[in-house]
Amino acid sequence: MTHPALDAPINPLRQRLIDDMTMRRFSRETQRNYLRDIGRLATFLGRSPDTATADDLRRFQIEQQEDGVSCSTMNSVVSALRFFFTHTLDRPDLARRLVRLSHPRKLPVVLSCDEVALLDATTCLKHQAALSVAYGAGLRVAEVSTLKVADVR
Repeated sequence: MTHPALDAPINPLRQRLIDDMTMRRFSRETQRNYLRDIGRLATFLGRSPDTATADDLRRFQIEQQEDGVSCSTMNSVVSALRFFFTHTLDRPDLARRLVRLSHPRKLPVVLSCDEVALLDATTCLKHQAALSVAYGAGLRVAEVSTLKVADVR
């Protein structure tokens, strides 16, 4: 299967980027993603990405965030741009300007008092113990079913 992003007409900067990625044994998929992400910056700038300034990068990241691009996608773009600026252009000063986003952490679902009371609904002591351990330790069914006496201390 051919990858259009890799088989497009190549300018010297694009070829140098592909050579840098190939030399470091990046997979074709990673190369395709990096070319796409660097292309996003070029589209935003309306000119070659090697002409970007620190302010351009800042505006690009702000626009991406305002457009609702996910944290993981933005971090993928940052990885591509850091590689491009550090290895292909030898401009680590610009790479340092790129900001990685932390993923928002979700609070775990906690059962209400009424829902916890369901743990007492079973009359079998073995089942009640399994349910209580699963809830109290946050274990999955498969993890509870493989517990041994030696595991409980």
